[in-house]
Amino acid sequence: MRKRYNAAITALGGYVPDTILTNHDLEKMVDTNNDWIISRTGIEERRILNDDSLATSDLATMAVKRLLEDSNINPDEIECVIVATATPDYIMVSTASIVCEKAGLKNAWGVDSNAACSGFLYALTLGASLVESNRYKNVIVVGADANSSIVNYEDRNTCILFGDGAGAVLLEQTEEEVGLIDNVFRTDGVGKEHLIVTAGGSLHPSSAETLSQKLNYISQNGRVVFKAAIEGMTQSCNEIMERNDMVAQDVDWLIPHQANLRIIKAVGEKLGLKESQVKVNIQRYGNTTAATIPLCMWEFKNDFKENDNMLLTAFGAGFSWGATYLKWGKLRG
Repeated sequence: MRKRYNAAITALGGYVPDTILTNHDLEKMVDTNNDWIISRTGIEERRILNDDSLATSDLATMAVKRLLEDSNINPDEIECVIVATATPDYIMVSTASIVCEKAGLKNAWGVDSNAACSGFLYALTLGASLVESNRYKNVIVVGADANSSIVNYEDRNTCILFGDGAGAVLLEQTEEEVGLIDNVFRTDGVGKEHLIVTAGGSLHPSSAETLSQKLNYISQNGRVVFKAAIEGMTQSCNEIMERNDMVAQDVDWLIPHQANLRIIKAVGEKLGLKESQVKVNIQRYGNTTAATIPLCMWEFKNDFKENDNMLLTAFGAGFSWGATYLKWGKLRG
């Protein structure tokens, strides 16, 4: 009988830039205030890549290097790198290929995946599939975004939300009953107009006109996205729980996409979870798009115990959304 392999997370790394952009800083830039931002989003500050010579690949590389250092794994053992990002360094060159070069991963091939805020979960499943199929034994999945490169700091509705950062996980082959167990993913292109960067792609290439109209920046219909995010994340988590015979008491941790504290709280309440079961760091980093979930796992990794049941859930542009059921394994080191 052919062996069944699982893909377990055995190492993590994270990175955020040093530059802190607080709500009080934003008060000086746009018509907003600290109390309003906190009450509406839960965000107190966010990190910004304040260096024109650096990009998303640098955020991702720093996260990968920390992962390698903490796990004591030989870089030559890494066979594949998948980078989930909506802010690639270049349109033509994959960010993953640059990360492989900068991180010294000479035996790995790399590819990008873009599903915006849902990108990390989608990439995690792609990476797990490579490991479970026995094609590869060690795959790194990164969520990284330099959102400051596509944020209009004159738009008070969006500039308060986003920050820069990266998180990385190592997926390793195991025969134990840990790792990625199940997932539910959905997309609905009808929602694309509600959260989008209109220009810069093949439909609307960048031009003097798109730049003057500020179409190269994030545009969001907050009310529509807010409602859809709560519904989508709750629904996908419930579906995961139902088909795996789980109730709220069986869930050790919910790690949601960090887009808005009110969304996070609403999803947790609808799932019947206590606040202590839900991991939150949005107050420090804001919405780092594809990086929020791996950053959260990296920051709170010491809280997780072997065989803990974890639900990861996200909602993003596309619309794209879903949930992943993960059973925590043993970390390297």
